[in-house]
Amino acid sequence: MQISQAEMEKRIVRYGELKPCRTAFIDAHTPGSNQKENFTIIGGGVSESADQHVHIKDTPGFNIGAAGQPPKCRNSLHSHRTAEVFFVLKGRWRFFWGRWGNAGEVVLEEGDIINIPTGIFRGFENIGTDYGMIMAILGGDDAGGGVIWAPQVIEDAKDHGLVLGENGKLYDSKKGQSLPDGVKPMPLLTDEELKAFPETPVRDVVRDYVARYWDLMALAGKEPARVIGENALLRDKPGFEVELLTRGSIPETAYAIDHHEVLMVMRGHWRLTWDGGESILAPGDTCAVPPGLKHALAPSMTGEASLYRVTSTADKAGPTWKA
Repeated sequence: MQISQAEMEKRIVRYGELKPCRTAFIDAHTPGSNQKENFTIIGGGVSESADQHVHIKDTPGFNIGAAGQPPKCRNSLHSHRTAEVFFVLKGRWRFFWGRWGNAGEVVLEEGDIINIPTGIFRGFENIGTDYGMIMAILGGDDAGGGVIWAPQVIEDAKDHGLVLGENGKLYDSKKGQSLPDGVKPMPLLTDEELKAFPETPVRDVVRDYVARYWDLMALAGKEPARVIGENALLRDKPGFEVELLTRGSIPETAYAIDHHEVLMVMRGHWRLTWDGGESILAPGDTCAVPPGLKHALAPSMTGEASLYRVTSTADKAGPTWKA
């Protein structure tokens, strides 16, 4: 298989060229959440806005996105039916969960990764001192069909001009929009339905769903660190696997795999070469390597170098897997 330089560049999304959407979700006008930016890198993600720019539309069985927020800005409580994995690219972030967001919390630093269990309400906040960015991996081609919001998030949004239709689309009264004929507002979850959303203990989340960057760097000293997968550090079968690679654990020769591979650079600059060209990947860049393409990776500069590698599997996207 051969691919031209121009074609490969279309499969690389540069961090500096990311296009944000500031009205992606129902809480986009709610004070405390109204400065966040949403990015859809591969696939449409779970954005509820027609204004969302999608960099690469074809999905490899999962979606790649990102969230950027200034200090003290938070993402409101919501839930997903498929995997939602984050790693911190820039800043310091607090992840919290539960019906009211007080069941537990954990703070993640740059490079740390969390595989948030499906079926729990979760939110996150930039608690650093500068603009922060977290990169996301969402299970399934359709990312689970959308977001499930805690009832108070929908109620709060009404006071600030945003209404979510039962069709999963947002309507902004500040722009003169209203629900179309025949489209009802998204119904609030009932008390009975809310009983299905657990208050997961902190010990379970920290033990089973969080991995620290410098631990992974140690594990990846001589071979790729298996981060998420059936037999990985964080055991799950979300329809993809995640590894961390360093300069000491990259394949020694060019290789090709028969399924989709997405490279997400964490630290350093990496030279990607293939039969047809080469390109340099920088922190925050995302590259979708097509199945069957023989390619090689190597740090292009001295110093710390790491990247997360996401590969598709035959597992069906769905609830968090229990061994």
